[in-house]
Parts: sequence; C-alpha cells; structure tokens
Amino acid sequence: MRAFVFPGQGAQTIGMGKALADAYPAAQAVFDEVDDALGEDLSGLIWEGDIEELTLTANAQPALMATSMAAIRALEAEGVGIESASFVAGHSLGEYAALAAAGAISLADTARLLRARGKAMQDAVPVGVGAMAAVLGLDLTAVKEVAQEAAQGDVCQAANDNDPAQVVVSGHKAAVERAVDIATAKGAKRALLLPVSAPFHCSLMQPAADAMAQALADVVIVDPKVPVVANVLAQAVSDGALIRDLLAQQITGAVRWRESVMYMAAQGVTEVYEIGAGKALSGMVKRIDRGLATAAVGTPDNVIAVAAAINE
Repeated sequence: MRAFVFPGQGAQTIGMGKALADAYPAAQAVFDEVDDALGEDLSGLIWEGDIEELTLTANAQPALMATSMAAIRALEAEGVGIESASFVAGHSLGEYAALAAAGAISLADTARLLRARGKAMQDAVPVGVGAMAAVLGLDLTAVKEVAQEAAQGDVCQAANDNDPAQVVVSGHKAAVERAVDIATAKGAKRALLLPVSAPFHCSLMQPAADAMAQALADVVIVDPKVPVVANVLAQAVSDGALIRDLLAQQITGAVRWRESVMYMAAQGVTEVYEIGAGKALSGMVKRIDRGLATAAVGTPDNVIAVAAAINE
C-alpha cells in the first residue's frame, strides 16, 4: 500500500514546478488555472519572483498547492492516478493539496481558499505579537509540559507534532521565548525560534478559523476519491461535510503529523510519496518509521521514475 503526502509552508523555492510545467501540458494547465482563479500571475512569482514575496503566507500557500497539483497531473500523464494511493495526507496547508488531488475540492476553489487562509492567518495576530519555535530532542509529552510551564497567562501550545524528536510550539512571542529557554534547560538538543510571520496552529488563530469557516461554507466539498488522513484527527476521513468542519478546526488545532504517519503505517502503508516541492516530509516520515520507503515527486525525472515503479 502507498500514500501520497503533500508538503506545507517552508518548502517553497523560486522555480518550483517550472520543469514540470515545461514537460507536461497538464502541469502547465494547473498553473494557468490557479493564475485565473486568483486573477494574477502567481506562476510568474513562483518561477521568476522574489523569495521574500513568495514566502508571504498568502502567496506561499496557493503556490505550494499549485506545485503539488502540477506533480499530480504529471503522474496522471504517466498513467498513475490518485486511486493508486490508499491514503492522501498533507502537512497543514498540504491537506488542501491532498483534498484537491483526491477530487474533494476543485483546483480553482482550493487556490482561492488558500489565498483566503493565508490572508486570514496573517491578519489574525499583529506582526511581532506571536511566534513559533521548534524543539528538537524532546517528545510531545515533554514539549506539552514545557509549553504549559512557559505560558504564564499567555498562549503557548504544541502546534506541530512533526516526528519523534521535533515538536513546534506556537503562541505569544514572550511565552514562546520562555519555552525555548525552558526546553533547553530540560535537555532539548536544540530549541530555536522559526522565521514565520504569525503563530500558526494555536488558539490565537481563532479569528482566522472563524474567517475560514465562512469561506468554506461557500465552497462545494464532495467525498474524496481516496481517504484523507486529517491533521486534527490523525485518522482517515471520507465524508465531505466532516472535511469542511475539520479544515476550519485545523487553523487552531495541532498538526498531528507523527500520529498521521503512524496511522497510515498501521493500516498497511509501506511506501510514502512526497508530492510537490522539497523533501522535508520524507525526512520526517523516516524518523517516524524507518521501515517506510519514501520518494520525492517534484521533477519530471522523479515523475518518470516513480511512475515506472508504481506501474511495474
């Protein structure tokens, strides 16, 4: 059994997806449709723009989704459909790409939702008020204790449970800075503030969650062709109505990535393909379960190699 997984924010690079678009007309069509949906030349920014502008949350989210969907269309052109996966899953915004790939949400609606999501998340907390930090070398239980101790009346929560040795905390800047010091004192290998513009996946994001609930209410969401392992549940869902609710909850809820990968492995998944930009998820998957085979699918060469392996 295999799973297709989709990366989240931080994987963006200038030029991502360009080779796919050049090699596959169906991949080019993805970027064209996303540009049309947003009414702007996002593909120009992705391929020839400034990395700081691309990294802005409102740009990075639809850009990464477009790159992932371009890779999916390239795989389809090589005879590998989404149904060849037993599960799909995505890290934070990557869950939207997973849903688009599984046919639950149209490509145009996904692009518009991610633009709205990025803007809502950026607007929810004034710049400088919130922060996020990665804690390396402590498990989730230990990091939750660190966050609780660091809060001191502020918000400080475990936001991303990425793998057994990497948990991200999110909340008020002062509390997150305290968490860095406390985690270090408790034996973390490393604890460092992340270069993000807002404190994602914590209760400070409630205004963004409210905005997304409204945006999601206006979008058609159907049952996916392949079960989607939801971030907030760490288990598979196939009901479009439930997916709508979970996407709103995801804004303030933790990304339960370690548990999601463990769930898929427990269901019999042995191969995990990272669809889109970068290889960050592949590294996490290996740290979660060394027995899982991983491969990145972000270039034409990747597509051809993976398609050949799957079509054997």
